[in-house]
Amino acid sequence: MRRLLAAAGAITLAASLTACTGGTTSDDGQGASKDSATVAFRTPNWILPISAPGFTQGENAIFTQAQYRPLYAYKLDGSAQYNIDARRSLAEAPVVSNGGKTLTITLKDNKWSDGTPLTTKDVQFWFELVSANKDKWASYRKGGFPDNVTKWSVTNDKTLVLTTTTAYNTAWFVDNQLNRITPLPAHAWDKEGQASKPEGAKKVFATLTAAAKDPKTYDSNPLWKTNSGPWKLARYVPNGEVTLAAQPTYTGADKPKLATVVLRPFTGDDAEFNVLRAGQIDYGYVPAANVSQKSYLESKGYRVAPWYGWSITYLQLNYHNPRSGALFKQPYLRQAMQMLIDQPSISKVIWSDTAAPTCGPVPPKPGTTGATGCAYTFDPAAAKQLLETHGWKVTPDGQTTCQAAAQCGEGVTAGQALTFTVTSQTGFAATTKMFAEIKSQMAKLGITLDIKEVPDSVAVTPACKPADATCTWDMSFFGSQGSWYYPAFASGERLFATDAPVNLGSYSNPEADRLIDATQFAAGDGASELTAYNDFLAKDLPVLWMPNPVYQTSAYRSGLQGVEPQDPMNAMYFQDWSWK
Repeated sequence: MRRLLAAAGAITLAASLTACTGGTTSDDGQGASKDSATVAFRTPNWILPISAPGFTQGENAIFTQAQYRPLYAYKLDGSAQYNIDARRSLAEAPVVSNGGKTLTITLKDNKWSDGTPLTTKDVQFWFELVSANKDKWASYRKGGFPDNVTKWSVTNDKTLVLTTTTAYNTAWFVDNQLNRITPLPAHAWDKEGQASKPEGAKKVFATLTAAAKDPKTYDSNPLWKTNSGPWKLARYVPNGEVTLAAQPTYTGADKPKLATVVLRPFTGDDAEFNVLRAGQIDYGYVPAANVSQKSYLESKGYRVAPWYGWSITYLQLNYHNPRSGALFKQPYLRQAMQMLIDQPSISKVIWSDTAAPTCGPVPPKPGTTGATGCAYTFDPAAAKQLLETHGWKVTPDGQTTCQAAAQCGEGVTAGQALTFTVTSQTGFAATTKMFAEIKSQMAKLGITLDIKEVPDSVAVTPACKPADATCTWDMSFFGSQGSWYYPAFASGERLFATDAPVNLGSYSNPEADRLIDATQFAAGDGASELTAYNDFLAKDLPVLWMPNPVYQTSAYRSGLQGVEPQDPMNAMYFQDWSWK
């Protein structure tokens, strides 16, 4: 989901292990070729740079941005206005006027890979597509971009002006709205100019979407040959290896230093780590269960570095589940369940200190150990008392049931048991152990968890409509590398607002909506509004907060330069990499 990245995101492992075709070791341990690098990476399955529901995994964002540059890139080091990374952005920082409602954007000089100038027509093309296909765009939220743009005009090939419906917090709008814009090659994808009208935009979008859903043709379809990024797609194997080649006509300042990058998928942590230990990959990761082998890897010529994320991790609750939704709507039950998750111990023991407790929706600064304290600490005795005072007969290591429906809460029936299915991810040993621990703690108070691991927990736990009898998932976890990676401004309009696009559990609270809105319309930098929003949701528990792991503990050959600093918003800039 990540920027989902969305945050993402949501993170899955590829379905198969394929043979390595590049980046194998040589005598100097630098790789068989000094102009290539092999990277442990889940096979991306979405190439169109307009996010689609079910395809918001972090690897897809990295894959598309390698080929299609966004209008704005960002960095969190505090060095630039609105967190804009000027070196990687296609446009200058917007000029704000009209009391904060009008933004004037000027493009820099850049070209598409075929030599055609990149102009405001390409930004306009993107705007036309998303405006006409909002229901198919994963980043859309009613009232948000582009609904909040009352006027959009192209002045010339370099300048466009947009006016918003109201004056927003400029930092929020630049970081969380303009970050979605990716100029698209209008001359190659809309040769007849159909997208200028809504019906035509729908037809063009349908064509692009159909092509994006056909991964086996990614490296042969002419559509994907025209791009603006530092990399082009040289080879794509569905559920297998992907090879990116340096784009020789790239006009950006951050030109690739390597000739190729091979993205190699693995079936799980063990498979990846065995290959890493054998020295058969240039860049990989160390699973939490294997962090103790850091010294061994360093002795083999690897550098080991944690990749801290601008992220949070949580266990999603399905408030619209016909059976369990009424239970999740009871604040006391959410509190009791949160008190049975021993975040500090799980972070230390199971995640080997590569995770820290999540205490609320706003993450601490990347690289810090987390908030000073969570609203709900691990406290089984307090959890038991909460259940008993609300009409439940607690049966340790048995089945706790509601004895007094009037006390248990609206929609809860007498005799109803606290039995839930957790849909989680395959391929992560630490995640499996974490849920075994949580299941054990829950069982001590008669709460039964059935842990079901699947390759893609996001895909099988979609947002439900009220009273949808077919939407029967209870709890969903997709946070083995962080559940959600934020854009530069860590507000919650996409996560926890009513009907938000990534609000899979359908949480809704008017006060939460009010506080989220306040962050968007703050007159200053929005810091105090973010604090108020965080403090409320930390206590209201729209989800159950879980240990937030580093995105990964990266391991890369000591001769591979430019890997660090690793971007906390989960971007990967392969063009910065080079061999000594």
